[in-house]
Amino acid sequence: MFNNTKKGSDKNYAIIGLGRFGHALALELAQEGAEIMVIDKDEEKVRGLRDYTENAFVVDGYDKKALEDTGVRNCDVAVVCIGEKIDISILMTLNLVSLGIPQVIAKATSEEHGEILRKLGAEVVYPERDMAVRLAHRLESAKILDYIQLSKKVNISKLIVPDKLIGKSVQEVDLRKRFGLNIIAIENNENVNQNVMPDYIFQGGDVLFLSGSADDFNRMLDWGESK
Repeated sequence: MFNNTKKGSDKNYAIIGLGRFGHALALELAQEGAEIMVIDKDEEKVRGLRDYTENAFVVDGYDKKALEDTGVRNCDVAVVCIGEKIDISILMTLNLVSLGIPQVIAKATSEEHGEILRKLGAEVVYPERDMAVRLAHRLESAKILDYIQLSKKVNISKLIVPDKLIGKSVQEVDLRKRFGLNIIAIENNENVNQNVMPDYIFQGGDVLFLSGSADDFNRMLDWGESK
């Protein structure tokens, strides 16, 4: 059984379901130094993560008792990574919420599925949809290197500085006033400037990290590519 032996304010995580999404999430958290528990019905999938955690459990089913026997209630966050089998996803989410885990996150494959999970008390993620959104934005403009959708109104974009900005100062361009975009950081030759001053002059090779809405990004890209 898993016992909570964390120190300080570090969180520990339970990953339930070790398909591609669950396996990748568990590896990423482990490599970041987080304390994790992994749970799956497949012995081979669980065995593949035992090098990363001692808390790796094979269960006969995802009923409440089976989950409780692993000690999952001692985790701060539980992530339900089974989305394809909707009935199991819903039952597992219900059981984890009822065990009193502070934060339950569940993968959904459709809006209807996500709505049910939200009503059960879980936070919902759509990995396939979010990846598609990121890819679409990368394909839409050769300038965009990456795109992360945090919510419908808040996004973070990593993009090559538009030619129209080069040689001008941050204050002169004023992306916040003009487009509602905030500069989070500027990277150039692997040097990252997180405290961008108004007198900074945009240079060729700059990579901008911006936050704002999708509409704001599109307006800025249209403007940046216009002559």
